[in-house]
Amino acid sequence: MAKRRYEVDETKIRRFEKEGRGKGSGADYKPWLRIQDVPSLGRVSRVHGFKTEREHHLLSDLETGLFFLLEWSSVVTDIREQFPLDREVTGMLAEQMGIAHPRDSRTQTDLVMTTDFLVDVRAEGQSVTMARAVKPADELAKKRTIEKLELERRYWARESVPWHIVTDRDLPRQRITNIRWLHELHSLDHLVSPHPGYWPDRCERFVEKLRH
Repeated sequence: MAKRRYEVDETKIRRFEKEGRGKGSGADYKPWLRIQDVPSLGRVSRVHGFKTEREHHLLSDLETGLFFLLEWSSVVTDIREQFPLDREVTGMLAEQMGIAHPRDSRTQTDLVMTTDFLVDVRAEGQSVTMARAVKPADELAKKRTIEKLELERRYWARESVPWHIVTDRDLPRQRITNIRWLHELHSLDHLVSPHPGYWPDRCERFVEKLRH
C-alpha cells in the first residue's frame, strides 16, 4: 500500500479551493481539512451532525467533546469545523507580529491556517458567529503554540468575531459521555446495527449507566 502523503503545496491548496472546501453552511459546508488529510496526534472521528445533517471531521478527542456540547446546545444553529483563514491576512498579521507564518516543513509552502470551530448561535433573536480554538491545557505553555493562537485571535478580532480558547479543563467529561450516548441513540435509523439485538443492549446499558 502506498504511503499517504500529508505535505501541502500550492497545487493541493488550489485543489482544496476548487473543491469548495471552507465554503457553504449547514449541510453544504465542506471543512478545509478532513481526517484523511492530516497526520493527527490524537484520535480522529467522523460524526454525523443532526443540526447540519452532514458528517463532521474532528481531529482530536477534545474537538469531538466540544462538538457534542455544541451539537446539543439549544442556541447553536450551525457548526463549521476546520474553518480556513485567509492566507493573505494571516501572512500580514504574522509579519506584523514578527513571527514565522505556519508552513509545510517539506515544501516550505505557507499553510492555510484553520480555526477548529466557527459556530452560529441565536442571541436575543439575532444570529451571532463565534470562533473556538481547542487545545490541551499543557500546550499553552509552549511559545510557538501561543504565537499561533495569538495570530488566530488577531485574525478574528479583525473580523469582529468573538474568539476563545477551549481546553480539556473546560470540558465536562461526564456530560460529554452522556451526550455521546444520547447522540448515538438519537436516530437509530441513521446507524447500522452490527448484530441482532445490538440496539436494545445499548439502550439497556445506557439506562444502567444513568442509574450510577
